Amino acid sequence: MPGHDHASLPAAPILLERRFELADEAATDAFGARFAHALEGLRAQEPSQSAVQFNGLHVQLFGDLGAGKTSLVRAALRALGHGGRVRSPTYTLVEPYTVITTSGELQLYHFDLYRFSDPAEWADAGFREYFAQGAVCLVEWPQRAGGLLGIPDLVFQLEPGRYGEGRVLTAYAYSASGKACLERC
Repeated sequence: MPGHDHASLPAAPILLERRFELADEAATDAFGARFAHALEGLRAQEPSQSAVQFNGLHVQLFGDLGAGKTSLVRAALRALGHGGRVRSPTYTLVEPYTVITTSGELQLYHFDLYRFSDPAEWADAGFREYFAQGAVCLVEWPQRAGGLLGIPDLVFQLEPGRYGEGRVLTAYAYSASGKACLERC
């Protein structure tokens, strides 16, 4: 099944776009750690220090099967201090995580919508409430929900690197908080 095409990107203005060459698994892990530290930095800011207030983050991950979406989520969770197993939510649809960071408790929800065949399944699953809790919601295969997810803060698009070596991550920020996070990566 096709993973992502540019037509799948949200129809909204992109505030910041960055490309990252991830030569190997170590580079993917390093980017996941930078993303985790960027999240933590965004959360740790005093409201008086920035116009951007952390109210959660909605991140959509695009890429074919095996592109490294779950590996990237796993690396971010490890860097945030999660010591347990990080499973792909392909069959459970969502895996919840709670991590204790220097800024306090952080809820993360890792979704995998690959098995959805109709966007109505998203609405029927009752997942909308997860996005209204100030949590970090990481969604693999978001295109399976059609436009029902709304505009994300960030999109991470993973594609094979040149000559089949490593992968390329293109990140798009669609909100002020997404842009502030991406600027820290």
